[in-house]
Amino acid sequence: MERVGVVGCGLMGAGIAEVAARSGYDVVVVESSTERADAGRGRLEASLRRAETKGKIESADAVLARIRVVTEIEELADRDLVVEAIVEDEAAKTALFRELDRVVTSPDAILASNTSSIPIMKLAVVTSRPSHVLGIHFFNPVPVLKLVELVPSLMTDAETTARARTFAESMGKEPIDCQDRAGFVVNALLIPFILSAIRMFESGFATAEDIDRGLVLGAAHPQGPLALADLIGLDTTKAVAESLYEEFKEQLYAPPPLLARMVEAGLLGRKTGRGFYTYS
Repeated sequence: MERVGVVGCGLMGAGIAEVAARSGYDVVVVESSTERADAGRGRLEASLRRAETKGKIESADAVLARIRVVTEIEELADRDLVVEAIVEDEAAKTALFRELDRVVTSPDAILASNTSSIPIMKLAVVTSRPSHVLGIHFFNPVPVLKLVELVPSLMTDAETTARARTFAESMGKEPIDCQDRAGFVVNALLIPFILSAIRMFESGFATAEDIDRGLVLGAAHPQGPLALADLIGLDTTKAVAESLYEEFKEQLYAPPPLLARMVEAGLLGRKTGRGFYTYS
């Protein structure tokens, strides 16, 4: 495996492209418009310049030379593995997987999703190669966090999973195995925790600051659940919660009304400058 494709150059897509290129892979990233491609290219360059300044890589230019950011999905035709990293929306992802199945020519190529909650089978069945589809779920920030969740569906063959594990380990990641259930391991545990904190804040039980300080100082968490929701993005938090609720019909997965209103208002956390906290 030498040629990697990534669809989407937002925070997650750019992070995946960066760690792949830093590990020596030839990387093509596809974005939906010239403006988004330019923004993604700038995000990659800024991150790599920081890594070079901190001594984490020898040359940002050498890594950037292994990455092309384009707007034509046909550029993925020769890839050995393609990772989808677009918006957490089932309809958008299934439409993309139909396109990838058409575009990627090698029958042995792996089509992977970075979804944090959508069952992989729903993506695999729209392709002609469900045995070569699985989830490879990275965590934000991708260059820093080592965990990767490997999520084969009922149709994924063992060789595909083994190749995906080798790919993850080649980038210094530590994969864990997950069953194909909405939320996988981490989000199935994390999202109810965050939703509980939102309900506590919504009810007036405690301030956002005190909820977060309680978990940081009392449970040794690196940051509180509301600050973490802002980092993840409240729209993504809501989308994952909805996927979990659809799968399990458990009330603890239902998004609280406050979360829905904040998303409707465009208060999405760090990426918009305001969520449970205000960011400059």
